[in-house]
This record gives sequence, C-alpha cells and structure tokens, in this order.
Amino acid sequence: MNTIKTAGIIAEYNPFHNGHHYQIEQVRRQTGANYVIAVMSGDFVQRGEPAIFDKYTRTNMALRGGADLVVELPTLFATSSAEDFSACGVALLEKLGTDILCFGSESGNLELLQKAADILVAEPEGWSILLQKYLKQGESYPSARSKACAEYTREPELSELLSSPNNILAVEYLKALRRRNSSMTAVTIRREGAGYHDTAPAPACRNSDSRLFFASASALRKQILEQQSRICTDGPLPAVITDQMPPSALDALLTEDALTAPLFADDLTGLLNYRLLSAIQKQEDLSQFSDLSPELAARLTKQALQFTPFGERIAQLKTRSYTYISRALLHLILGMTTEQTAQAKVLDYAPYARILGFKKSAGPLLSHLREKSRIPLITKTADARNILSPEAMSILETDFYASHLYHSLLASKGRVIRNEYTKSVIVL
Repeated sequence: MNTIKTAGIIAEYNPFHNGHHYQIEQVRRQTGANYVIAVMSGDFVQRGEPAIFDKYTRTNMALRGGADLVVELPTLFATSSAEDFSACGVALLEKLGTDILCFGSESGNLELLQKAADILVAEPEGWSILLQKYLKQGESYPSARSKACAEYTREPELSELLSSPNNILAVEYLKALRRRNSSMTAVTIRREGAGYHDTAPAPACRNSDSRLFFASASALRKQILEQQSRICTDGPLPAVITDQMPPSALDALLTEDALTAPLFADDLTGLLNYRLLSAIQKQEDLSQFSDLSPELAARLTKQALQFTPFGERIAQLKTRSYTYISRALLHLILGMTTEQTAQAKVLDYAPYARILGFKKSAGPLLSHLREKSRIPLITKTADARNILSPEAMSILETDFYASHLYHSLLASKGRVIRNEYTKSVIVL
C-alpha cells in the first residue's frame, strides 16, 4: 500500500479566489502531498463578521478549487484572536494525523518567522524588558512586540515582518506547533499579489518582476458589495469578480445561487440591537462575553439606544485600546462567553472534527483519517450526541446555533439552506 502524505491549510476562504487555488497547487508541488485538508471557518470569521457566503457554498468552492477535504474550524475559535484561531487549527490538524502544515506569508522566509515565534513562546527576560519599555512609551501591544523582537535580535527586518497580517498569522501557527511539540512539518508559501487588507481590484496577471498578482479576499468582498445591483440582474458578472476566481469555484458559487444574497457586517445590525436590548433588560453582565471588557461593556451600554448600523457602532466604540470591537459584538450576538471559551481550551481546542465536504476521489484519505485520527470524525450531525462527550457536544451546538442565526439572515434575503440537522456533507 502506498504511503499517504497529507498537507493541511487553515483558512477562511472568504471567498475562495485565485490566490487560494495557487496556494493549494504550490502545496502539492512543493511537498508532494497526496491530499490537501482545509480547516475552514464556518459561517462567521475572525474579523467579527458573517462570512460573505455560507460555509457550504465556500466548502463547495474549496473542493472545486483543489482541496480534497474540508473540516470546520469551531466558531468559538474561528471568531477569536489570531493566537486562538491558530492554536485551534493546528490542534485539529495534528489530531487528524496531518503530516504538513502549510500557510501563506508575505515574507516567505520560514527561518525568520520561526525565530520570531521562538522568542514569543520563550519570552526571554531581555525581550520582556524591551516589550515593557515600548508599552510605557505608548506603543500598542502589536507594535511594541515587533519593535522588541527587532531590538532583542538586532535584526530590524523582524519589526517589519511582525507588522504584516499573514506574517503575524504565520508566526502564530509556528508558536502553536512549538507549544504542542508537534511533529507536523511547517511549510510557508510566499503570498503573491495584493496585501491582506488591500481592497483595490487587481487583474490575475504577472507583475513587473514576473510574479503572479492576485487580488485579496478583502478586495473581492468590497467589489461584490459595490456591484450588488449589477450582480442581481441577468447581465454578465463584473470582470473584477470573474477574473479573480477559478472557473470551477465560480461555478460552485453560481450553482449555489449565493451571489444573490451575500452577507456583510451591517447585516448584523438588527441582531445586535435586539441582543443588546435583551441583555440590558435582563440585567446580564455584558463583560461575561468573550472579548467584552468591563470598560467596553459600560461604553456599549451607554450607546444601547442609538441603533446605529453595525459598522458605525464599531467606529463609535473604537479607541486605541480596543481594536477588535467587532469580535466582541459578535460574541455578544452569539452568546459566547469567556468561560465557555476557557472550557473549550481545557478540551484542547478541538475535541472532534466535523467534516463539511470531500471529494469522492479522497476515499483513501477518509480511510486513512479513520485509522489515524485521535478525535471523532463527525459526518452526520444526528450521530454526534452518541459520539461526543457533553462538553464537546456543547462546542458543536455553538456551531449549530451560529449557523442557524446566519441562515436566518439569508432567509430574510430570500435564500434558504437546509438546517444543520438535515444538511448533508458535500460530496463531489
């Protein structure tokens, strides 16, 4: 029997685009992996927003775009900090027996990324002193951290490295591997094209130094939002969208009819207003919810009757101290508490693997996973209660609740998906 070699990618695919397809191709080419497993965020993402398309549509896109198997990253950590997001994804892949962890980075320099990760895990005294120095000077924690690393190692490039979104996530993956003493091999693929937060559209072409240039997912979301009136007609789709998605993935998007009802942050406005009013009426302690500090909870309570759109409310609450307010507000909507997240960490982040979809050609991979996985594989939600402990089932039920809220938003736009108890695994 041939040895099966697996590579894992942790992603949101929000939405899946040419850059993601390129990464999967590079993973196969550089590692010789037989199969690529994608651990993907469900219906809500780390930015503290709904994913632009539901998780089943994005699973379909990912499978058609090159992934062999898609597993859901639990909502508790898919909507958490970069550190927790990475820790959960790495834990899930490791427990599935994955051989290689692959991730993108602006740097592409694994040695330098590993050096930064080692410092942040060890937190040597000299580095800690420098960190406190920069914090006292008024630097934000991310800025102080990057400057401390650069000064501690006397390598100025570390400061720039730790200022780029994908590099930061790459370092978090490496930290998680180190903390787990994981046997997975790390491989980084240099990110090509637009920056993570760059919202300018870009053609799928080669730039001046002959590297491929891809638009970011942020740019695609912006274009879809701005082009809604054109998308909802019978005319051709805007080129800025069709040029940046693999034809097979775009076909999945059209087959699911998902372009008629994409979701954005402001679609959460009604849910947030209701949840906030309800919490205040019941005299709930808002600071019990994950990422909602007592200070932020007090400010939010004062603004409860303003009923501004989700995005405007974030802008009103934002300060130098609070940079990820959207996540805190989403956790309030979903009822996700600090205690609940802590309990999930006690279970080592990922006590099960919920499979969202796979290719028929991945049959040998599924057999391989059943043999090597250290956690239950969930393919039928009806069976989950008989397989999981009550504590693990609570994490899965949080995913169900989050998806049903997401589906309620889709239903208000005229699109209905089968619920979490009747929706089947996608098989292509």
